[in-house]
Amino acid sequence: MNGIIFDLDGTLWDSIDTVVDAWNNVLTQNKQLNREITKDDLRQVMGLPFDQLGEKLLPELDKDMRAEIIQACCDLENSYLAKQGGVLYENVEHTLKMLSSKYKLFIVSNCQDGYIEAFYKYHGLEKYFIDYENPGRTGLSKGENIKLVMERNQLASPVYVGDTVGDQQAAREAGIPFIFAAYGFGEVTDYEYSIDQFDVLADTIKEIERKSVSQCES
Repeated sequence: MNGIIFDLDGTLWDSIDTVVDAWNNVLTQNKQLNREITKDDLRQVMGLPFDQLGEKLLPELDKDMRAEIIQACCDLENSYLAKQGGVLYENVEHTLKMLSSKYKLFIVSNCQDGYIEAFYKYHGLEKYFIDYENPGRTGLSKGENIKLVMERNQLASPVYVGDTVGDQQAAREAGIPFIFAAYGFGEVTDYEYSIDQFDVLADTIKEIERKSVSQCES
């Protein structure tokens, strides 16, 4: 195994509090809406592509208006996150530091351009990652972005770590093993490995490597 690719929301951090503040700032000022969304509303759509997210959160709007509002919310949340950050899961930086000493680390998330950069800026974690990708930059699906990162960085046998069914499906599309972050936002039943807290990931990676060596020897 020569790389670990991470989802972001529900895997490395929880940005719900900051994001809901940003979105409600936009929504309450729109005369067609003048309403707020809740943290539970956002949790239910975390990880979805933007068109599906918009359909679930703003079903009363037409497609063009929905896209305009979503874009305004995303732009503002980038600014909020760069200044306020989110909540890192326990021992994220310690574990990333340890893993990055042996493996190449990456992020592929279903987010807008600037979101991962805001995560890096506030928490100072960019130094642990080699590359990242998102549909805001490429227009591609998560599975396609995983494959793009693999090709760009010559990754022959990486794993993907995420917390939703969409993450599991993206890993399948890319043809790589999926590690389910069971502490995150989603519920997944089909996975190769599962972790109930972030800092056990290092032990899971060792287990994967042991099995790989054993298979090669046999």
